[in-house]
Amino acid sequence: MNQTATSPSVFRRVRDILEMIRFSHTLFALPFALLAAVMAWNLKAKQGVTPVWRWQEVVGILLCMVAARGAAMAFNRIADWRFDEKNPRTSRRHIPAGVLTVTSVVAFAIVCSLLFVLATLLFLPNRLPLYLSLPVLLFLLGYSYTKRFTSAAHFWLGAALMLAPISAWIAIRGEQIVANPIDVLPAVVLGLAVLLWVSGFDIIYACQDVDFDAQAGLHSVPVRLGVRRALHLAAACHLGMVLALAALPLVYPPLGWIYGFGIGAVALLLIYEHWLVRPDDLTRVNEAFFQVNAVVSIGLLVIASLDLLT
Repeated sequence: MNQTATSPSVFRRVRDILEMIRFSHTLFALPFALLAAVMAWNLKAKQGVTPVWRWQEVVGILLCMVAARGAAMAFNRIADWRFDEKNPRTSRRHIPAGVLTVTSVVAFAIVCSLLFVLATLLFLPNRLPLYLSLPVLLFLLGYSYTKRFTSAAHFWLGAALMLAPISAWIAIRGEQIVANPIDVLPAVVLGLAVLLWVSGFDIIYACQDVDFDAQAGLHSVPVRLGVRRALHLAAACHLGMVLALAALPLVYPPLGWIYGFGIGAVALLLIYEHWLVRPDDLTRVNEAFFQVNAVVSIGLLVIASLDLLT
């Protein structure tokens, strides 16, 4: 009887936690980490290194990505729940609505943090990820407090997701990086594209809360510049992303014409995203944020991988 009563409760709690951290949105950064991994494996193959990849590397990258994002999102919900409670747009989030307690979310954040560090130890082939795990985790968690003191919070978030492809590259090519630090340059250029992409769409997303943020004393680009100029800056960030993607073959020559087609597709999707969102009409921000960006990240992974594997 107890098992029958408990099982639905456990499943419901797991579901609530996954909804709280928007687990499905792991798709935003994960494809870029996997793309960096595919690029690193391709480079090993061209250099005659065998085995080119190991299943442990795949598991380690996936676990690290999921755990790090889970810890960061849970910590963000803990740090912001008082603001979320007062903001009409976010007042139904899990902590202010009483669906989850702060204690349970803290426990989840701790478990995810430990899993992140443990995954670097058990699954990744060199020790650099382990040594860097705590600084990376602190940087990810630190984002949650940035909007209290700087309008550049969007760029901190972009830098946090920039670490996804760089970390995946380091996980696979740590020994080569120690011998030759410039080896990490392709991942840095890809990471720069991620930074500009994420910063741009986070600026768009923040336009929804411009009035509340100004009233609450929180900092953002829309609060500082106004919605219209903020959207212009977001467009400039996305132009920078396209330019960074276009520059990637200069430091990673194996990418060819199929990848170039992918860049064109990304540019068109970003143009569509900015067409959806206008200063006097923010009703389609969620469509731009969640749908278009998922297609951008997954599509680029598929196209670039196809280019490298053909």
